[in-house]
Amino acid sequence: MGKTVWRDEAARERLEAWYERFRGRIPGPVEGREVPTRHGPSHVLIAGLADAPPLVCLHAMRTGAAHLLSELGSLTSRFRLIAPDLPGHSVRGPQVRLPLTDDSYARWLLDVLDGLGLGSVDVFGVSFGGFVGRLTATTAPERVSRLALLVPAGIANGSHWKGLTKMALPLLRYKVWRSERNLRRLLDPLITTWDADWTGFMGDGVRDMPFDLRIPPLATDDELRKLTIPVLVLGASDDISFPGNALVRRIKAVVPHADAEVIAGCKHCPPTTAEFREWLAERLVTFVGQLFA
Repeated sequence: MGKTVWRDEAARERLEAWYERFRGRIPGPVEGREVPTRHGPSHVLIAGLADAPPLVCLHAMRTGAAHLLSELGSLTSRFRLIAPDLPGHSVRGPQVRLPLTDDSYARWLLDVLDGLGLGSVDVFGVSFGGFVGRLTATTAPERVSRLALLVPAGIANGSHWKGLTKMALPLLRYKVWRSERNLRRLLDPLITTWDADWTGFMGDGVRDMPFDLRIPPLATDDELRKLTIPVLVLGASDDISFPGNALVRRIKAVVPHADAEVIAGCKHCPPTTAEFREWLAERLVTFVGQLFA
């Protein structure tokens, strides 16, 4: 398995350019910081008010901290947003592929929190970042005060066959013939709304980033029962990867105190609209017991 998330130097440069493009979409000042971890220096983006409560934000696979923060601009007026680049899944993250069957990702995140001088924090994780957030909350419950998850990996899986049939042929077609029509065919099962930056980045990612075909294992019921903290879980009705109905049904059965709902008309990649961003921001702020001024 490769040691980097890029195929060659030209790929790295394209991914870096996309990273900076998404960073430019984050409102207000954004600080980049390096913190020591057991896997080497880890890059972290920090945005929002310096004296506001911290919210640790964990991005999806094959993206980056800048990509996630670009969708959370409404939260910069209420939180100190702290977004580390995940190992093996960002051009700015540690270039290692960590095991998925132990607590490696949780231990890495705890190193990041220690490096930033943070104790117990609220955590928001999206997709693969949701897996990392959940794993950290069950590995070191004293370090996570509240856990919010959007289309998280590792709780309920969709049909691998359905995903393969919907994605394999369009992926092959796009690799052979890169066109916007073929890109739309490839991404249509995944994205809810068409955003030129996101889809352009994802199209380049097919060429520039080797695929890590591993998916996080499903958490056991015993692991989920360790989530005694406040938990918010948002699933997507049309998510072929982690079906929202199955996700919410399992969470409500095993973690009955959790606040869980299915977002109607939503695929795995949620809408990139102003309306959805505001809705998500208000949902998160309400969850952590704060109100917009």
